Amino acid sequence: MTRQPLVARHAEELLGTAVVATAPVSGGDVCVATKLRLSDGTTALMKTLNNAPAGFFASESSGLAWLAESSEAGGVLTPEVLAADDGCLILRWVEPGRPSADAATGFGRALAATHAAGAPSYGGESDGFIARLPMLNKTAPTWAEFYGQRRVLPYLKLASDRDRISVDDAQRVESVVSRLAQLVPDEGPARLHGDLWNGNVLWGTEQRVWVIDPAAHGGHRETDLAMLALFGLPHLPRVLDAYAEATPLVDGWQDRAGVHQLFPLLVHACLFGGGYGARAGAAAARYL
Repeated sequence: MTRQPLVARHAEELLGTAVVATAPVSGGDVCVATKLRLSDGTTALMKTLNNAPAGFFASESSGLAWLAESSEAGGVLTPEVLAADDGCLILRWVEPGRPSADAATGFGRALAATHAAGAPSYGGESDGFIARLPMLNKTAPTWAEFYGQRRVLPYLKLASDRDRISVDDAQRVESVVSRLAQLVPDEGPARLHGDLWNGNVLWGTEQRVWVIDPAAHGGHRETDLAMLALFGLPHLPRVLDAYAEATPLVDGWQDRAGVHQLFPLLVHACLFGGGYGARAGAAAARYL
């Protein structure tokens, strides 16, 4: 590890501790990540983003803290937030380990406990972000209204405006939105990570699994599971079996996964193009 003076100085101002060394960390799609070694022996991760939108890191910090509230009841682990400001977030370092079946079982149980911790409503206290896109969290009385109006339709419009989805596929998605209440059984709002794909699950040491980069809100618990299934996760069957053992799922949830996957597919269409709009249309077509 060397020492990047500007990064180190910024971290020192926030932490009140000298930074001995820094090193770049690869893997982030939005932020620049830097590993910090502090003079008190602490290792940390610093995330920075030039010209970050107002509230960007505050939203991530509050989301991590909200999810962490469930850890006392066996919920998912989140890295400790050491400091944050408008341009960066500093987290306690999580030493990476290897995925294992035992760790996956523990993660499934922990995710069930976090979901069971619940949320006051569908949505959240303030708007947030999904990747670098704004994410509306204004509450709604039902999941169908929340998911349709706050999750699917805003990104469908943006994808259409950016020519990332065809007119026919957009119409298919809109048709599914009109039928959400019939397609997905109603449940009380769960405490969701909200962006639970493989890259936001950290396999640590000692069979511990951590989650990062949340788009946390109150929603339907099947949404987190559907996102895990969409982009894959090591030992996913063990995760799902342990989850269902801890908190049984309503029959047919796997057949409904495509409904919940419309949101991440449309977000990816907005950000990356690459056929995600067509995949959203194909997912919607299964429910028409």
